[in-house]
Amino acid sequence: MNINKHYAELADSYLFSTVARKAAEFQKANPDREVIKLSIGDVTLPLAKCVVEAMHKAVDEMGTAEGFHGYGPEQGYDFLKDAVRDYYAGHGVNLKSGEIFISDGAKSDLANVLGLFDVNNTVLVPDPVYPTYVDDNVSDGRKVIYAKCDESNNFLPMPDPNVKADIIYICSPSNPTGAVYTPEQLKVWVDHANATGAVILFDAAYECFVSEPGLARSIFEVEGARTCAIEICSFSKIAGFTGTRCGYTVVPEELEREGRSLHQMWLRRQTTKFNGVPYIVQRGAAAVFTESGMAEIQHNLDYYRRNAQVIGKALEEAGVWFCGGKNSPYLWMKCPGGMTSWEFFDYLLEKTGVVGTPGSGFGPCGEGYFRLTAFGNAEKTKIAAELLKKAIMEL
Repeated sequence: MNINKHYAELADSYLFSTVARKAAEFQKANPDREVIKLSIGDVTLPLAKCVVEAMHKAVDEMGTAEGFHGYGPEQGYDFLKDAVRDYYAGHGVNLKSGEIFISDGAKSDLANVLGLFDVNNTVLVPDPVYPTYVDDNVSDGRKVIYAKCDESNNFLPMPDPNVKADIIYICSPSNPTGAVYTPEQLKVWVDHANATGAVILFDAAYECFVSEPGLARSIFEVEGARTCAIEICSFSKIAGFTGTRCGYTVVPEELEREGRSLHQMWLRRQTTKFNGVPYIVQRGAAAVFTESGMAEIQHNLDYYRRNAQVIGKALEEAGVWFCGGKNSPYLWMKCPGGMTSWEFFDYLLEKTGVVGTPGSGFGPCGEGYFRLTAFGNAEKTKIAAELLKKAIMEL
């Protein structure tokens, strides 16, 4: 028997597992100290009332002969696909319901969609990068190359005509930096992909946080994207479904490579390897897009936006450079005093009990930076922000 040798090429521990372990060790050693986590992108507010009501109603349906649902369509129920389609239309993007595939979350589809592509393809990811993009491809055996991001390009890399890649990852708003592309910038990537035959995997998990005009929420706002892009999104951030699990992937009908329709290939993959998202969960997800649902969701998003403002204000008062936080739940700060990412992590944890995420865990270009999340409790975030400011100013 031969096992997958590429797993030996992965780091011993996933970044966020290491952060959680170090925080737990600190708490165990200091049981009287409060630990405030601004590290992972897990939401803290409960599901919206309309979502819970829709799920309760669906549970009741499932308890009757008339309303029981067994195996559903692997690509999702029409009522949810139509709701997603209409949500996009509200932002000026026209999709067909059949191009929308409901999934159990963006993280799953980011890995599963790679099954459409040979392992001999070269993959381009931004650096710093959400670690899953790299690990998914390394464990498959693909070559991964990096598009370097730094303050000089506002952590928004653009195509290099001298770099050839077959699969291109774009995350906007970015995890971890919070940087957001404009449609004009994405058009450069789209033109590049169409010219070279590459496919863009566009991670739009944080699109709901984009509030300023002139910034893109979907790659399908860009002309030409339908022949080179797949968009993957999630209900985790817009509606707090991190534990409920639901997302969707958009594969346009026009997207073809080597004479094959990637839309049809993805449909074939889903009908073979996926049994669909539970009916109850999909009913809850559809409630997000109702008038009352969107009102409740916006209230929750504003809660997290205020948290970001609190953290951002503290960083400004401490004189620290950062980006993100305005159209993203993440703030990407420069480590003070020339500290490395892990040095600042340890200093902040020991000094204040506040936990963030070291930038070096997102790639070499992340060294010297630190990610903070606005997904925490509002009162705890205010305390953490003051502690953070004080700790920086004492350096």
